[in-house]
Amino acid sequence: MICSMLNIKYPIIQAGMAGGPTTPELIAEVSEAGALGTLGAGYLAPQQIKSALESIQKLTRSPIAVNLFLPETTDMDKDTILAMQQQLNTYRKKLGIPEVHNIPKTENLFAKQLATVIEAGVKIVSFTFDAPSKRLVEKLHASEIIVIATATSVEEAIHLESNGVDLIVAQGAEAGGHRGAFLSGGSESMIGTMALIPQVVDAVSCPVVAAGGIMDGRGMAAALTLGASAVQLGTAFLTVKESGANSIHKETILTSRDTDTKITRVFSGKSARGFKNEMMIDLERTVRDDVPPYPLQHFLTSDIRKEAAIQGDKEMMSMWAGQASSLARESYASELVRSLVDQCDTAFQKAPWR
Repeated sequence: MICSMLNIKYPIIQAGMAGGPTTPELIAEVSEAGALGTLGAGYLAPQQIKSALESIQKLTRSPIAVNLFLPETTDMDKDTILAMQQQLNTYRKKLGIPEVHNIPKTENLFAKQLATVIEAGVKIVSFTFDAPSKRLVEKLHASEIIVIATATSVEEAIHLESNGVDLIVAQGAEAGGHRGAFLSGGSESMIGTMALIPQVVDAVSCPVVAAGGIMDGRGMAAALTLGASAVQLGTAFLTVKESGANSIHKETILTSRDTDTKITRVFSGKSARGFKNEMMIDLERTVRDDVPPYPLQHFLTSDIRKEAAIQGDKEMMSMWAGQASSLARESYASELVRSLVDQCDTAFQKAPWR
């Protein structure tokens, strides 16, 4: 059902990871291989989205998706922000970049981003960080766009379905990168993927996509067995040849262990799972709960994280990854898609009741 809905051969979605990993080459290769490639456009300006989509369309005519971040309202506490800037200046000094003592200007580009995506003729759009409103879903449906949204609990999934979304990505606590929670507030749900999927499947009637800790065909088979209609993978695609992830990030994934990741708010102001490093641990110890909310903290730390990547200092980079990162392998995107399908088939064939 989901394959015919999305016009893809295999029930596999490459996650829309913002920040650079989802290059046009990656997206095109994934879609050409029979899965669904997704452009992570959350941090892209409208013109960048337009350029990326033009590049993708030159490489493939297969379906692709675009992922956008729904805007969030935040209270700007000037004292907290300035105190954070002072704390962050210690890292800027280490990197040899200018100190910052002001409050950054932020601009909400969501409306322009979405307009660019619609104008480009994209027919599959996914959202995270909040629930698309009924009005927004109806607007997209009027343009024959399939709407996908992220839930981290049964309550959130029911809310998304009531708003008319077509597919729900059920994101387990093992997932790398930012959490898609939007109803749980400070006590956000931390339900594991294998526990979350069957509960969401039983609670909603629309197709459910499993996400979080799925790295190979065994995880895919498990998710499908629990009732998911498809799987979404992010970390597994970070180490393929076409990925735009920083080489240090890739190497860290490929040499990682099961205990190397941690959920933190200090890099962006929103809970996200990534590799532990000195900046993460130090900020959690010194600032504790005094972290400006997303996206303010994201903008506050961005110059540090970018410069650290340039200098090759992994102790001040945000490197997102899921709990099963040690299962990652180097390959081409098409090879990963094929191995997922083959391993999934093998897992079902080896079922003990056969």
